[in-house]
Formats: sequence, structure tokens, C-alpha cells
Amino acid sequence: MGANKPTSTYEVEVGAKQRRLKMKTVKIMDKDNIQRAITRIAHEILEKNRGVKNLCLIGIRTRGAVLAERVNECIQKIEGNAVPIGILDITLYRDDLTMIDVQPVVRETLIKFDLTDKEVILVDDVLFTGRTIRSALDALIDFGRPASIQLAVLVDRGHRELPIRADYVGKNIPTSANQNVQVILKETDGKEDQVIVEERKRK
Repeated sequence: MGANKPTSTYEVEVGAKQRRLKMKTVKIMDKDNIQRAITRIAHEILEKNRGVKNLCLIGIRTRGAVLAERVNECIQKIEGNAVPIGILDITLYRDDLTMIDVQPVVRETLIKFDLTDKEVILVDDVLFTGRTIRSALDALIDFGRPASIQLAVLVDRGHRELPIRADYVGKNIPTSANQNVQVILKETDGKEDQVIVEERKRK
């Protein structure tokens, strides 16, 4: 056995704690920033689409679904009417599915209406390489033929690998390859809303 290999649960926990301590964390959006961004996105969606006619929201599990609900709440306050909303799970459409060692967890997709001729607003938390969105586009086609698909994201961090761009962005955050962007929401994480960037400290 190697001399540095953890031999107990305690050693594993200590090792994980030490790794966390090597991360530098910076908060870039707080609860109020996030709400203002969501409200602005809702106004931009309504302006671009001239109201709610044929409009629907599809949130990508998990945090994208929460954000879609919040955007819909803002739309209802502005227009007096909510729009149809669905939840999309893209697990089986991922292009790296064969590279995952563990059994992927497939959760339910909830789209109870035909997307044909709809103006679909696809909602996610972070836009990074674009591969998640490409998978979502493949999945959406199974539910009809939309008139258009527009993308709304809370954070665009750059580093695109595919020619995909967002139509509505809460905040553009230039990042480096060794940084990680986390969107924390009360509904999914049990903590106050915030967006943080983690960066490994140089040794």
C-alpha cells in the first residue's frame, strides 16, 4: 500500500478539508443582484417577444428550472399572466455520457404541452462550453418544432467550445480555466442566493 493513501474515514475527511482550504472563494452576486438580474431578463424577454403570446419557459434541471420559475413570477407581475413552464432533464442527451464511470441519475422531464410553434425560452444557471445547451436543444426537438428557441442564463462565464450564445444574460463573468462558478439558490441548496467563483491558490 502507498504511504500517502488514506486508510480511514477520518483521513479522507481531513484530506477533503485541506483541499477546500486551498480554494479561494469570491462572491460576485448576492441575493439582491440575482433578483435584479432575473427581473431584467424578464423585461427583456417580454420586449423582444412583444408580450407573452406563444411564449413558454423551459428550465434545465436543476437550477435552471428554479430560475425559470422565478422569471415566470416576474413575467406574471409585469403582464398579469404567467406563461407555460416546463422542466427538462438532459442526462440521456449528454455527449459525455459514455465517459461517466458511475450510473447516471435520470430525473423526470416535465413538459406537458406541445412546443410546436412556441417561442421557447430555455433557461439555465451558467453558460460555459455550450455542451449542456447543445444537449438541451437535442432534447427539446423531441417535444415539437418550436418557432424559435432563445437562451436565458444567469451567468455567462465564457470559454465556449460550441457556437452557442445567450440571448439574455444576467451577468457576464470572465473566468480562467482553473476557476469554478457556482450558483447557489435557496430552493436547491438551502442557503441564501449567491454566485461565487472558486479559484485554486497557487502553491
